[in-house]
Amino acid sequence: MNEKHTALFTTSELNSTQKSAQKKLVAIVPAAGVGARMQADKPKQYLHIQGKTILEHSLNVLLTHPAPLDEIIVGVAENDPYYTQLDILNHSRIKVIYGGETRADTVLNGLKHISDPAQTWVLVHDAARPCLTHHDIDNLLAIDDEQGAILATPAIDTIKRATANGQIQQTEDRNYIWLAQTPQYFRSDLLQQALEQALTQGLAITDEASAMELAGFQPHLVAGRSDNIKVTRPEDLALAEFYLSQR
Repeated sequence: MNEKHTALFTTSELNSTQKSAQKKLVAIVPAAGVGARMQADKPKQYLHIQGKTILEHSLNVLLTHPAPLDEIIVGVAENDPYYTQLDILNHSRIKVIYGGETRADTVLNGLKHISDPAQTWVLVHDAARPCLTHHDIDNLLAIDDEQGAILATPAIDTIKRATANGQIQQTEDRNYIWLAQTPQYFRSDLLQQALEQALTQGLAITDEASAMELAGFQPHLVAGRSDNIKVTRPEDLALAEFYLSQR
């Protein structure tokens, strides 16, 4: 951990949590992005695969999982004209909220809607990851450690670190490189405080784990499937459709 960041909680403080209370499980799905790299006429989460939007596929995986998922909080943009057209967002376990300017802002807004954060764990899942499996969720939920955990895949390609002008600086040891996925799984109050601290300091937060790392935590890496892709570029749409067709 960078020395300029101070851990939010000590080990003794973490262990003092009342673990005997019933743990609740909530999912947060940030869906307020515009998906500019898709070069589409609408945000990527509203593009269709097999007759459903990408967002619907992602939410269906969460809704049909047998875990006691109390609620799914979906964060959309305030000026979003598309979400009202999705019947799935009227589901009794789904709450729609307005997101913020960044992913971190949207997740933080979602966390603020959780009524009992100290006894609630959150699964933060990308709206544009429609190929998630129940098996990967099971593996993530099996982690019982307040450091938290994320789905990720070990790097298989050779990894190059670049210079500022786009030349190779060095080759990284891929044995220690993982590619982060979602869901990412943390206790609600710990994640909220980690995000608030990072945003207050103006730090770059690309996923929830990065905020937790800056707060002094070491989340677990849980090996996930390589087909749990995030639809980001136009060619990803066909790949996601292929993976879903194999289910």
